[in-house]
Amino acid sequence: MSSVYRKIKGGITAPLGFVSSAVSAGVKNPVAKRLDMALISSEVECVAAGTFTTNRVKAAPVKVSQAHLRDGNVRAILVNSGNANACTGVSGLQDARKCTRVVGKLLDLKQSQVAVCSTGVIGLPMPMVRIEPKLSDLVTGLKRKEGTAVAQAIMTSDTCHKEISVSLTIAGKKVKIGACAKGAGMINPHMATMLCFITTDAKLTKEALSAFVSQSVETSFNRITIDGDMSTNDSVIMLANGACGGKAIRRGTADAKKFQESLDYVMLEMAKSLVRDGERVTKFVTVNVKGAKSYNDAKKVAEAVANSSLVKCSWNGNDPNWGRIIHAVGYSKAMVKEELIDIHIGGLAACLGGLEANVSMDALRKKVAADTFTIEINLNLCEGEYTIYSSDLSPEYVDFNRSEYAYWKQARKDGLTKQ
Repeated sequence: MSSVYRKIKGGITAPLGFVSSAVSAGVKNPVAKRLDMALISSEVECVAAGTFTTNRVKAAPVKVSQAHLRDGNVRAILVNSGNANACTGVSGLQDARKCTRVVGKLLDLKQSQVAVCSTGVIGLPMPMVRIEPKLSDLVTGLKRKEGTAVAQAIMTSDTCHKEISVSLTIAGKKVKIGACAKGAGMINPHMATMLCFITTDAKLTKEALSAFVSQSVETSFNRITIDGDMSTNDSVIMLANGACGGKAIRRGTADAKKFQESLDYVMLEMAKSLVRDGERVTKFVTVNVKGAKSYNDAKKVAEAVANSSLVKCSWNGNDPNWGRIIHAVGYSKAMVKEELIDIHIGGLAACLGGLEANVSMDALRKKVAADTFTIEINLNLCEGEYTIYSSDLSPEYVDFNRSEYAYWKQARKDGLTKQ
């Protein structure tokens, strides 16, 4: 843990001036009682920034939130799990906009001050008949210390909720950063299938906040992969309300460096938690590439290895198959020289100079049998480096993702589809 910040409790409501609530609306299943809708709001004016999926097919809430964030003064985030509101056409956009309009009116905010996010199955209309009545409940239920409930409400295939908060001192003021996230499958670099909401009571300009968020996302959510898939709803939204007081943190200062380090930690911890909670995966694997001709080449190699189904299957089978790793290096389209490639597994040399290293296979198997280990690939060409966090590919993962028929079955009962 860095001396700059310390972990505290509270999640997204740890920072001053933020309130939240969560309710059960039966979004996916009307008889289910689990929390599936949540609202995060700042009690005072704030600035906002975010990043979204780079998938060219974008869900309605992504389009709406992107438009609202351009104004920079979003103060509330409405989110639901169970339905992605993606590939739902004009009606999907109307539903997303209606939710922001209703919540904005209830909070005495402009519609553009409310962002909206959804996660769940793609292609089904939103069950607004169950969602609309719960919007007023969310607003009246807003309170401090409800951060954990929000983290629980945004879960889909997650097996546990994910939240974190830290405290640091800047210019004599205690600054707090809180976050919650969801994600367990369809995880791929360049915004994984995930949602993450971050709050801070630090005083920031919109430009500074945007820069902080972009940098932290690049070294966290853009560095994880489970299955190489990218969804339609991926969103990271951060609100900063300045409630801690003091002067605005200016970019390029020592204070900005402290804040960036703390935000980097918060987002990376959330990103890693998504990989660890991958849908029935069993291994958390760090892939470090160094000695590449450039940063981009190192990135190509890391992503090729981390996304290789063959490599991931061998990890699941406790098989230290460096041959699968080097073949992925070779097709990554990075500049490589076979005779210079070194591969270490869990700190042990498996391949040196493109050839099998003199190492015990049993020793390598023990390394891969661990639930956490590191693959280090040195191309020995220059100084390009890149790190990505990945997982194995298990039979249970395949079984879990074989069918989503149950979603359509309920949707047919709701009259939302004829399938």
